[in-house]
Amino acid sequence: MLRWFIVIFLAVIVFSAALPWLEKFGVGKLPGDVRFTVFGKKIFLPFASTVLLSMLIFLLAHLL
Repeated sequence: MLRWFIVIFLAVIVFSAALPWLEKFGVGKLPGDVRFTVFGKKIFLPFASTVLLSMLIFLLAHLL
């Protein structure tokens, strides 16, 4: 359980750091990605981008 929590936490950090670079390719601007502002803070929930990247990583891992 703790191992999966650490893996997910690291994946979120990597995705957040790579988001400006990935937006150039359209990731982060998909129809299922939600952006909104609450009390002056911008919140971004990349549902569709996460599914897309997960499928790509799965396919790469399956091929290797």
